[in-house]
Amino acid sequence: MHKDVIVVGAGISGIGAAYNLQKSCKSRSFSILEGRDNIGGTWDLFKYPGIRSDSDMHTLGFRFKPWINKKTIADGTSIMNYLNETVDEFNIREKILFNHKIIAANWISDKSYWELDVLSNNQELKFTCNFLFMCGGYYSYDKPFQPNFPNQEDFNGTVIHPQFWDESLNYDNKNIIVIGSGATAVTLVPALAKRAKHVHMLQRSPSYILSRPEEDVINTRLKKVLPAKLAYFLTRWKNILLTSFFFFMSRKYPERTKTRVIEMVKEELGEEYDVEKHFTPSYKPWDQRMCLVPDGDLFNALKDKSATVVTDHIEKFTNEGILLKSGTELKADIIISATGIELNVLNDIKVCIDGRDIEPHNRLSYKGMMLGGVPNLAFSFGYVNASWTLRADLTCEYVCRLLNQMDKQKVTTCMPQEDPTAVSDDEYIDFTSGYVQRALDRLPKQGNKSPWRNYQNYLIDIFYVRIFSIKDSTIRFYNSK
Repeated sequence: MHKDVIVVGAGISGIGAAYNLQKSCKSRSFSILEGRDNIGGTWDLFKYPGIRSDSDMHTLGFRFKPWINKKTIADGTSIMNYLNETVDEFNIREKILFNHKIIAANWISDKSYWELDVLSNNQELKFTCNFLFMCGGYYSYDKPFQPNFPNQEDFNGTVIHPQFWDESLNYDNKNIIVIGSGATAVTLVPALAKRAKHVHMLQRSPSYILSRPEEDVINTRLKKVLPAKLAYFLTRWKNILLTSFFFFMSRKYPERTKTRVIEMVKEELGEEYDVEKHFTPSYKPWDQRMCLVPDGDLFNALKDKSATVVTDHIEKFTNEGILLKSGTELKADIIISATGIELNVLNDIKVCIDGRDIEPHNRLSYKGMMLGGVPNLAFSFGYVNASWTLRADLTCEYVCRLLNQMDKQKVTTCMPQEDPTAVSDDEYIDFTSGYVQRALDRLPKQGNKSPWRNYQNYLIDIFYVRIFSIKDSTIRFYNSK
C-alpha cells in the first residue's frame, strides 16, 4: 500500500495530525498506522486507579476541539471519551489501521519514498509513503523503567508496575507500598487510599507538588456568558500565559519560587508536618516536571491518615515488604513500582537511509521536529514544561505547511541540511528527571542557534513554526529523481 503520508500512532499527536492533514492538505492521501487495537495512546494504555491528566485540559485538549467537561484536571475515562468524540466528529477513525506496528523504515533516495516494514497480526507487510510523520509518543510501551531491587523475589505479595496494571487486582483493605514520587505515584496514592487499608508512598527524595482546583472557576464563569468555543479559547490562553509566566519565574527566581511552593504545602498539611523532609526537593523548581494534585487529594489522604509519605532508601525486599536503610520495615500485601518510563526515539522504529542506519544522537534536531540530513521525516515531541498537545498542534501545522510548500515548488523531497557551526554540547531537553538523563545518549543533539534549538517555549515556537516563512537557508527542497 502506498500513501502520500503515513502517520505513526493514533494518540493525541496522531489524531491532531489527521485533523490538520484533512484540513490543510486535502490533496494528500494518508493513513494512521496504530500498533495497538485502540486509539488514545497513553490514555488507553494506562489503566491504573486514578489515572488523570497532569496538565489542564484546556491546553492538553486540541486547539480545534473545545474541552467542555467541567473538570480541568481530568480522569483517563473522560480523556478517552473526548478523543473518541474527536475521531468520530472529524471522520478520522476510518483513516486508522489498527494492529499495524511499524518495525523499520528505509528511505530509498532514487525513488523518493519511505519503505516501511509493518507487523500486523503476526504477518509482515510492506507499505510505502512519501512522507513519514512519527506521532507515537516519547516512551516505550513495552519496557518501562524497572529497577532490580535486592531480594525482590523474596516478597510473598504482588509486585506490579503501573504501566502493566492488572484491572482484576483486588486491593480492598490491603497494605500497599507505592515506590516513587512522580506524577504516577501522587496520582495512585490518593486513589488507592480510598479502598486500601493503608498506602505508603516510598520515595528516595521529594518532588514539587502543587494543588490546583479540579474545576477552573474562570472557565465556568466564562461559559455562562460566552459561546463554548470562545470560552475555551480564552481559558486556553489564560492557562498558556500563566504556565509560561510561572516557568519563567521559576527559572529566574528559583529560591523565591521554591519558598512559595513549600509554603503552599505547609498551608495544606499544617506546621506540624515534616514538610522539609517529605516535600522539599533538593533541585530547583522546574528542573523536573512539577506534579499537580487536583483539590489537594494527596494532601487530604495524608491528613486523614489513609496514606503516609516515607522518605528513605530501599535496603532490600523481604517476605513481608521492604526493609529500609534506616532499619524500618514497611509491610505490604502489594508493592507498586511507580519508577518511571523509558524514553525512546523515533517511536522505536529502526530508521535507515538507503540501508544505512540513522542514529538520532549523532544528528541535530531541526525546530524540535526533524533531523538534519534525514529527508521527508518529522516527529512529534511535546513540551516537558507545559502541555504536550501545545507542541503537538504546532508540529502538525508545520508539517502541513511543509507539505504544501513542496507542492508549490513541485518537488518530492525536503531535508534540513545540518550546520556544523550550530553543534553544541547542550542537552536536547534541559531537565534533570531520571527518564531524561537515562536517554541522553539516544536523543538528538541540541544546536546553539535557531533553527537547531529546542526552545520548549510555546510563545517562541509560535513564531518559528506558525508565523515565520517555511523557507530558510537550512531546509532544502529538491527532486531526487
